[in-house]
Amino acid sequence: MNYTILIYEPQKEFAARKDPEWVRTFFPAWPAYTKALIEAGILVSGAGLEPPETATTVRLRDGKRLVQDGPYAEAKEQLGGYYIINVPSLDVALDWAAKCPAAPYGNIEVRPNLDPKACS
Repeated sequence: MNYTILIYEPQKEFAARKDPEWVRTFFPAWPAYTKALIEAGILVSGAGLEPPETATTVRLRDGKRLVQDGPYAEAKEQLGGYYIINVPSLDVALDWAAKCPAAPYGNIEVRPNLDPKACS
């Protein structure tokens, strides 16, 4: 079954991405985590996301498209990226989520993916 690991990070962590010390000491954990997922044969896809201020939000109201720069809601934590993994159970997905480099400072949400066939 596919599960999505959603990685929520505090705003200060997005800002730290511009700090050369962060890049030198913390960034290497991400390729290592991705490599572990690949070597385990469970990675379906994933991506890191640019900071929230680069977002554009679209809503449709009364048939009109409304576009807003930035994220829709102010929050202490924002979505920083995701991984989709294929594992046999939620427990296994949670084990992998706990290994995520952002787990010590952010929140890692795990959700089962809907089966596309069930939606047709």
